[in-house]
Amino acid sequence: MIAPARVAAFDILTAVAAGRTDLPSAIARARTRLDDDRDKSLAAEIATGVERWRGALDYLIEAVADRRLDRLDPEIATILRLSAYQLLHLARVPAAAVVNDAVELARKAKKRSASGFVNGVLRSLSRKRSALPLPSRPADAADRQGMLDYLSITLSHPRWLVTRWYDRYGFEDTERWLRFNNVQPRLTLRANGPKVSREQLTGELDRHEIQVAAGRFAPDALIVQGGHPLRVMDEGWFVVQDEASQLVSLLVDATAGSRVLDCCASPGGKTTAVASAMADDGLIVACDIRPKRVELLKRTVSTSGSRSVRIVQANVLKPLPFPAAFSHVLLDAPCSGLGTLRRDPDIRWRRQEADLPVLASAQRQMLAHAAACVAPGGRLIYATCSSEPEENEHIVEGFMASDDSFAPVDARTIAAVPSEVVDARGYLRTLPHRHDLEAFFGAVFERRQRG
Repeated sequence: MIAPARVAAFDILTAVAAGRTDLPSAIARARTRLDDDRDKSLAAEIATGVERWRGALDYLIEAVADRRLDRLDPEIATILRLSAYQLLHLARVPAAAVVNDAVELARKAKKRSASGFVNGVLRSLSRKRSALPLPSRPADAADRQGMLDYLSITLSHPRWLVTRWYDRYGFEDTERWLRFNNVQPRLTLRANGPKVSREQLTGELDRHEIQVAAGRFAPDALIVQGGHPLRVMDEGWFVVQDEASQLVSLLVDATAGSRVLDCCASPGGKTTAVASAMADDGLIVACDIRPKRVELLKRTVSTSGSRSVRIVQANVLKPLPFPAAFSHVLLDAPCSGLGTLRRDPDIRWRRQEADLPVLASAQRQMLAHAAACVAPGGRLIYATCSSEPEENEHIVEGFMASDDSFAPVDARTIAAVPSEVVDARGYLRTLPHRHDLEAFFGAVFERRQRG
């Protein structure tokens, strides 16, 4: 009998490879079919690890098989990847069990004729574990080709993206960035004030034997170092939210009595953070377009206990059904997600360079529609979780050139925002190699008073 976790991992990766879903959604669905928490954990670890290390895994499989993976049946390619990941990265899993289950998975996938091939490739790969034929780190700084081979293959990122980062940041910083992306992220919480302070939440977590450390930059961030808060505590005490995302919420800088529009609000982390900063006094209109996203937003707001939030289904790609009456408008724009490859490793293989102009076109439209809702003297905040200038500087600079009714605001003038995460142009910019945070971007504008 094939181990249930391996069957689940195969199903997850097959769904992702077919483009039917993203990795988190596929994992969530697979978990509902597993009874044992250990199987749930292992299935998620295998599937996530395969997506994280797919570039290196594919290179090694092709080297051993002497055959391109795109010439194999998709099911066989998936079986080889998930099995190779276990052989090379999960030392506690017996190699014989991995290989035997891979052969049975091939038969289960109705690819019985490939079972001998799968067996041979994996046994050969297992024998080579101590001396894998991956590109080594070049000693010659002038060896651009060798640098890019090492970064893209050995550190498992798409070459087009590695080349961009290498040209912008150089070899050392790019290597640190890629290594950051290849480490499993820890769970990060935001204390749900005014219900509870970070110190009070720390004490309550400690009472449940959950170890946390304060975030480096965001004032309410707690990084979980041991234990499982989601299993033992009421989520109303906290919101699961990465620290870089929490910093975007600080850009809004809303106070009690403010009128805030959050244009692309789901899953609701930033909405509830702004509500907390306002002491739940004022009005926040939180929007999203897809029904499932709206339902997720409702659940987050309900769990947080925020009473100042009103949820509206709206499409920011079209003019919004609101007047220019908001003191703060936040557009956390849908983007490539290339700044979040540590948490969402499948994005590195789903995104292509050609996606960036398409996404940027939509972002320009959304920013113009969001700007129309800002009252005179009010502020507009644009943010992404992208690393790429087409979605960041180019968007805001184009907006400034096309609409002179807004003036830029240097984020260093916002007291709650740490100066260490603001660049020389006044933009919020977190960088993995510099801040040990995922790559987020944020810019603030103020609408000029009518004269």
